[in-house]
Formats: sequence, C-alpha cells, structure tokens
Amino acid sequence: MAYSVDTASRVTGLASGIDTDSMVKELMAAERLPLDKMEQDVSWTTWQRDSYRDMNKMFYDLDQQALDMKLQSTFQNKTTASTNEAAVTATATASATNSSYSIGVNELATTAINVSTAGISGATKIDQYGKMSDQDFGGTNITGNGSFDISYFDENGAKVTKNITYKADDTLNSVLKKIGTETGNEIRATYDTQSDKIIMERTTTGNYNTTTEFSGNEIGFDVTGFLGDTLKLAETGESGGTDARFTYNGVEFNSKDNSYTLNDVTFNFTSVTTSPTTITVDNDIDASYDKIKAFIDKYNETIETVNSALQETRYRDYKPLTEAQKEELSDTEIEQWEEKSKSGLLKGDSTLSSGLSSMRSSWYGTVENSSNFDSITDIGIKTSSDYLERGKLEINEADLKAALREDPDSVYKLFSNDVEGSGRGIINRLEDSMEKTIKNVEARAGKTTSTEQQYTLGRQLEDMEDRISAFEDRLRSIEDRYWTQFGAMEKMIQQMNSQSSYLSQQFSY
Repeated sequence: MAYSVDTASRVTGLASGIDTDSMVKELMAAERLPLDKMEQDVSWTTWQRDSYRDMNKMFYDLDQQALDMKLQSTFQNKTTASTNEAAVTATATASATNSSYSIGVNELATTAINVSTAGISGATKIDQYGKMSDQDFGGTNITGNGSFDISYFDENGAKVTKNITYKADDTLNSVLKKIGTETGNEIRATYDTQSDKIIMERTTTGNYNTTTEFSGNEIGFDVTGFLGDTLKLAETGESGGTDARFTYNGVEFNSKDNSYTLNDVTFNFTSVTTSPTTITVDNDIDASYDKIKAFIDKYNETIETVNSALQETRYRDYKPLTEAQKEELSDTEIEQWEEKSKSGLLKGDSTLSSGLSSMRSSWYGTVENSSNFDSITDIGIKTSSDYLERGKLEINEADLKAALREDPDSVYKLFSNDVEGSGRGIINRLEDSMEKTIKNVEARAGKTTSTEQQYTLGRQLEDMEDRISAFEDRLRSIEDRYWTQFGAMEKMIQQMNSQSSYLSQQFSY
C-alpha cells in the first residue's frame, strides 16, 4: 500500500543547487514511519486471520471423519467367506447375525432375447443410418408411415403395451432407439451389422410373464408387419427370461435377478452349483479397528498441530516486511525473514487452548450407556503418559480388537450413543466441543465467504485500512508543504541572485 503525489510540475535546485528531491524523500521517510507500522499491523492481522481459518479447516476435516465413527457399521463390520466363490459370494450389513448359510444354485436368472430368424437385407446391405425408404429390406420397401405395438410385463406381472410410430424418412437406427425410449429402456433393440439381424432383449433378468399370452414370452409383438415381416422377428425366436432358482438351507427360492437378500445377507450368484456352497458371516475386526485407528490418528494429528501453534515462538523483532524493504532483499532472505515473522501467530491463544482442553476432556468422562464399556480405557485406548504429547491418544491393538470381537455393540454405544447427559457418546461429545470451537474461531476470524464486518479481525482490518487511508492523505499534505517551502526558498534565492548580479554590474562601472 502506498500513497502518490504529483511531481510532474516540480523543478528542484535550479537556483540553490540543492538536491531538493532527495531532501524531501528523506524528510518523508521519517514522516511515513507510522504508516509502515500500520501496514505491518495489517499484514500481521491478515496472517493471523488466515492461521485461524487453517485451524478451523482442520477441525472441520476431523468433524467430517467423525461421521464414520457414528455409524453402526464402523464397529460391526461384517466379513463373508464362500467355499465356492466362483459360484456364490455374499455381502452382509452390520446388523447381520454371525452364522453359516448353505446355498445351492440350480439355475441363473437370464434376460429374454429375440433375434431375427434371417438377415433383413435384400440385395443391398442395409444402412441403418440412412432413410428407410432408401433401403432394401429383402424385397420389402418402406414407402409410408406406420406403427407397431410392443409389450412387456412389469415387476407386478401387469402387461404394458407401447405403440411405436415411424415414418419412411426415419432411419432404422432411430426407430430402434425409439423402442428403448418408449418402453423406459425396459426393452433394448439394436441392429448387428455382421449378422444382418435385429437383436431385441429385455434389460432386466427374470420371468415376468406368467400368462399364456405371447406363448409366455417376455417381449410381445405382432408377428406380422414391421417387426415380423420387415425385421424378421418371430415369437418362437425368444430365449431366456428365466428366474434364478436356488436352495437356501435346503428350501428352494426364486429370484428375478442373480442376487437375493435374507437376514441382512445378500447372496450373489454367478454360476450353477453341483453341491451346496457354504457362506460364513463373521465380524470384520480388522476393518473396524482400522477405521477407529484412522480417526484417532487424525485426532492426534489435529491436536499436535494446534498445540504446536499455541507453543510456537514469536519473534517480535521480525516485523512484516514493507514493500520498500522487500526490494532491498533477495527472495531467499525474504523467505527466511517471513518464516520468523509468521512464527507465533496463535501463540497462547485462549480460544484454541480452551477448545483443545474441551476436546481432550470429551475422551475422559464416563459414558453411562447400559453396556459393558463406559470408558475408553475399557477398550484399550488411553492418553499418552508422555507430557510432551499433550493429550495424544494411544491404542492397545490387542485390547481394542478383543473388545470389538466380544461386544462390538458396546463399543458402538461408547463412541456414538446419541443421547444427552452422562450417557452421551464420546464422538458426540467431541463434536459438541469442536462445533463450539469452530463457531468461536469464526466469530474472530470469519470464513472465506464472510464480509469483514462479520468477524472481529475483519472489523479491525477495516479500521486499519481507514486509518491508513487517512494517514496517506496527511502524508500527501505534508509532502506538498515541503515542496511549497522549498519552492519559496528557491524563489527567494533566485531573487537574491538577481539582485547580487545587478549590484555587481553597477559597481563594475
């Protein structure tokens, strides 16, 4: 930030021989010292505001990761194993019971498909992107507008019929695409250039037509007309459209697709089996442990960063550099200086230290949750005994995994019991602390979307800018006064020189 003055019309030192410009600059250097101090204060306050926002970004990231710690699935991850993964696999939700399941796959679900009984081209190969009126459909020419019905059965077994219209100027490709559009993509139709045939198929597996209509086929249409005569599709050409059939613990079930969910376990079928496949569901201890550890690592990283900021040395002799000072230094010197200048921006900050203390206390209290665990020490988590760690948490892997194996529900309640009072879970308490700290920091430093009037440091910065602007106006007035005074001096010296010259001339006679 700098002020400017108009020097274009100023003439200096012509009569006196004095370097007026240099003298004014030296005088103004002394006058602007308070301005340098104000600009340094603006830089410091801006750095401090940005550091506060960096802290809030870390709290926000930790809070986002805490969301996983409130999910039952985090503590009750399930793993499944199959004795024949080539045929049957499974996934299980957190609420699935640990057990074994015997699955035999008798038949896979298939999609219904119908293919032209012969090539649809005549002497000239069909161009599916050209007008149908210009194509040779095996002796059948498309000379006018037409339409055809196409039917399918929905998931409730109800018949749905769509009427597809076309014009002679339409392309074969556009008509086939219209089949998909009009049926909500329940039926897909394409032209295979190699075989010169139409392929029409259901996009979902399963048998939906339980009637005798269309001979029980999944895709119904008129066997004469455009589909039958021109595209050579026949009712007898359909295959597929079957349900999956499988046995679960000896009892046979049907499924429209190749998966089925029972007791919160989803079984996926990829092949028919000759003997039952055993699926085993158990707690995934390693996955749960890894998620808890990842969160605690993030927590430790956060408090370490905040503690470092609170303890960082402040070098008061290293004021922020002014633009004039930067011009006299190399890039390396500027970087080294600013490293010292920016040190200690948040040293001893009461908002952060209070928030950190509240976060640490969230872990220590007893959680009265009517379960087997009411303290983090019960599951192998404790505060580091090293004072220099300043509240970091340590995990006993064996103890935590044992707790997850024996009673994952109690571990879940310890962390995530969503009630008020003494039974409130550790993560909920931690989130409460972080939310308060984030709001306090925002009140002081705002967010990137905040106006300066919405937070304390912003109002201070705005006030500083106003004072700087007023002081720059004052400096312009002072510099103008100096130039006026030096101008008057030059004028007087010029007059004296003129008088002296006149007298010298007079005495010379």
